[in-house]
Amino acid sequence: MSRRAFGGAVGAGAAAAAVGLPAADAAASTPGAPVPQERQFRSAHGRKSRRPNILFILGDDLGWADLSSYGSPHIKTPNLDRLARQGVRFTNSYSGSATCSPTRFSLYTGRYPGRTEGGLAEPIADRTVGLDPTHPTLASQLRGAGYATALIGKWHCGYLPDYSPTKSGWDEFFGNFGGALEYYSKLGLGGEYDLYEGDAEHKDLRYYTRILTERARDYIDREHEKPWLLNLNFTTPHWPWIADGDTEVSDEIVRRIKAGDKSALWHQDGGSVAKYTEMVEDLDRSVGEVLRTLKESGQERDTLVFFASDNGGERWSYQWPLSGEKASLQEGGIRVPAIVRWPARLDGGQVSDEPNFSPDWTATLLEIGGARPHPAYPLDGTSLAGYLLRGEELSERDLFWRVRGERALRRGDWKYYQGKSGQDQLFNLAEDQRELADKARAEPERVSALRAAWERTDKTLLPYRK
Repeated sequence: MSRRAFGGAVGAGAAAAAVGLPAADAAASTPGAPVPQERQFRSAHGRKSRRPNILFILGDDLGWADLSSYGSPHIKTPNLDRLARQGVRFTNSYSGSATCSPTRFSLYTGRYPGRTEGGLAEPIADRTVGLDPTHPTLASQLRGAGYATALIGKWHCGYLPDYSPTKSGWDEFFGNFGGALEYYSKLGLGGEYDLYEGDAEHKDLRYYTRILTERARDYIDREHEKPWLLNLNFTTPHWPWIADGDTEVSDEIVRRIKAGDKSALWHQDGGSVAKYTEMVEDLDRSVGEVLRTLKESGQERDTLVFFASDNGGERWSYQWPLSGEKASLQEGGIRVPAIVRWPARLDGGQVSDEPNFSPDWTATLLEIGGARPHPAYPLDGTSLAGYLLRGEELSERDLFWRVRGERALRRGDWKYYQGKSGQDQLFNLAEDQRELADKARAEPERVSALRAAWERTDKTLLPYRK
């Protein structure tokens, strides 16, 4: 289903069929029709539905085509494929940046990473910067609207004592603060132990993906008096390339870390396509366990589940037909798999090619959760709630990215890109996802317009430190 067919441009009746709306809601999305005053969402069957629980799952360095539902010929992901069949699979979804921590800044704040000091680190690698606890976040604003909030897994937005999920709106935190850790010992990039419950160390030397899965299932299975937000941030399939049971590989990496090898976790001498496949398929099984607990607890219908990656893949990832990888603003560095399911409101079996990126989902979830964004911190994302739930057409808008040495902006099918060579390039992504047919010479006016738009936004952001 194309993005134009998914939105309201095809007429109220077809739009209602596309997103499962009752006829009254569909009529309200027709151009020129009165805007309905009732703000409570309705289910696909015309019944009023409660504000949903929100289960937001992130993979770590998972490539755009690493799921079988996105084209992987060798990785089998039946649980995530089933999630896609039950909801909406997005083919033009992007991360907010090309590496871990700036994307998380963009998701948690709903704003470009360059609006905050911590977001300028690509990624955060020391203890000097982080997400300012006074800055509104997805969690703090939903908590203000009556949600319980929890983050399980990778935080990567700053270190104790100044930065923590519990200082930024999450009621509960269980996970790691840094950008990577060894899956068994929980040793981080600096050799420090990095598994915490709240702000206190928690000892558990089991395989990390198992621990996170267990914790997420326990959280979901509680008796909840409020709707809840759970950010479930797996580290899988981020390096080091260690699958469940690879204790000998783990022991060797730990030995190197303790001997002072600062590059041990990068695991440049390890991994393989087969090992990476094993890790992604383990992630898929873990997500399946969490979703099964959600169903068995009776909360499936009223829980919005969103799955994505924090940026593009690297090293062993399957990216075809995209060029580039993690850390680059080429498509392979920022285009990610993204799936949303909400049985009470969204029909399954849908595919959308509407371009979107991480800050859009912040805006979407705040609207759906009934939270009003803080006026002093305007969002850079656009809510997709009207598009998804009421068949409204999204107007054309710009998606903006900036990393050191690279710039990119997408408007409709066109992408303006400048890499480290400093040369402006232009690609029509509808025809050329691989970004090899540079149209800059043939379309100088378009290049000029998109460059000017990028520079206007860039002027509103903090400059990089020298």
